[in-house]
Amino acid sequence: MIVFMIVLNLRGVKESVLFLTPIFLVFIITHLFVIVYAVVMHSFDLGATVNTTVVDFKSTTSTLGYLGTFLLLLRAYSMGAGTYTGIEAVSNGMAVLREPKVKTAKRTMTYMMVSLSLTVLGLMTAYVLYQAVPAAGKTLNAVLFEKVTAGWSPGLGKTFLFTIIISETALLFIAAQTGFIGGPRVLSNMALDRWFPTRFSMLSDRFVTQNGILLMGGAALVMLLISHGSITFLIVLYSINVFITFLLTQLGMVRHWWQVRAQEKNWIKKITINGTGLFLTVFILISMIVIKFGEGGWITLFITLALVLLAFAIRRHYMVTLKLLKRLNDLVQVANTAITSKKEEKKIECNSNDKTAVMFVNGFNGLGLHTLFNIFRLFGAIYKNYVFVHIGTIDAGNFKDREQLDKFKSDIKEEIEKYVNFVRRNGYYAESITEIGTDVVEESNAIASKILERFPSSVFFGGQLVFPKETFFSKLLHNYTVFAIQRTLYHKGIPFIILPIRVY
Repeated sequence: MIVFMIVLNLRGVKESVLFLTPIFLVFIITHLFVIVYAVVMHSFDLGATVNTTVVDFKSTTSTLGYLGTFLLLLRAYSMGAGTYTGIEAVSNGMAVLREPKVKTAKRTMTYMMVSLSLTVLGLMTAYVLYQAVPAAGKTLNAVLFEKVTAGWSPGLGKTFLFTIIISETALLFIAAQTGFIGGPRVLSNMALDRWFPTRFSMLSDRFVTQNGILLMGGAALVMLLISHGSITFLIVLYSINVFITFLLTQLGMVRHWWQVRAQEKNWIKKITINGTGLFLTVFILISMIVIKFGEGGWITLFITLALVLLAFAIRRHYMVTLKLLKRLNDLVQVANTAITSKKEEKKIECNSNDKTAVMFVNGFNGLGLHTLFNIFRLFGAIYKNYVFVHIGTIDAGNFKDREQLDKFKSDIKEEIEKYVNFVRRNGYYAESITEIGTDVVEESNAIASKILERFPSSVFFGGQLVFPKETFFSKLLHNYTVFAIQRTLYHKGIPFIILPIRVY
């Protein structure tokens, strides 16, 4: 079934979602029917049921006290709170939602909140009305559904029971689907911030959409084999990590509202909501770790810690690489001096039919300048026009609010204009193009077509770092973006030259 899910997702997100939609609809319809049916059939017993519940509650508080009762409720909540983990999928999959994404995500969250709350409340009410109690080898839902269909004809009862149980089982495949959709995108976001190999940030390239899915499915198969299919262990593994995520999310939101309290009028209300969520998730996480520590909790913490340490090791490698690049950046000072000199910028007319060098850069830095100087050195005065393309990548550092996004746009525009000024001062025509997005390859593809319409004799260039010693680790963490762009343009028949830039 895991292999089937992998194949299904390799065909595309739309196809996989359409396939699973009927399962979700059957689940909703059957469970809504059971809840309404239970309430209607026991409508005359509601008063007595409420009174019995009040008596039971008073009995519990007198035995355990109000604090004990509160802790008991939290314990019960922690056991069933996995029901709400689907909300995580909305945030992880926000990039694939329909525009406007934020409004769509908020609306989706509202629907999920209301539907989950009403479903849980409805089923718990039905448990009480039908006096459903735990039975060996059966879930409470199975006990409830058997009681609901007890008075029906054998054929109808068995058919309905089979349908509703199958819909619950099949719903787990929708839960698994969120991992295949959201997993590669989470890796992409982490890659943009250098916690995972940068090659994972190429959303439009098949590495993430295809290999990301293979990675998710492969990890699932490995865990299945290691655990020998132990439901107990796998649920512990799933639950603890989900609530680590929830804890970090709520903690981040509490921190955010505290930081913007001077600008946000309703910050007290919002920090209270997220503070309550933080308290609940901390309690649930601690409860799960303590109670399930010997049933797989320690293995879960070990696996999670290993992944965290791997992420830190990857980020450390990228920070070391930045230090290696400082030697390349010595050229930046020289170029800045040339730009700010009193030498007048030459006014040159643009002839769009002349040979044009199109350079992809990621800032006014040593890599870009070395690439430019190599073009001068290797091709001399062949190219009369120069077009510099800078695609700003939206990541956690700049995608916070509209003001910061606008500043990010102006910063990359200022950076790329330095190339334009430098080239014009050396007697060539130059201009710049800037875009921002989450996918460099996709944006590059769109820009290349527009450039060719204006400059038909264009050749595209990009620089690639060459390290002192090629290792498996360096190959995994580098050497991808420029090759991904080249491969995309190659299929469109557009020439793209990669120039090696040594860092030793």
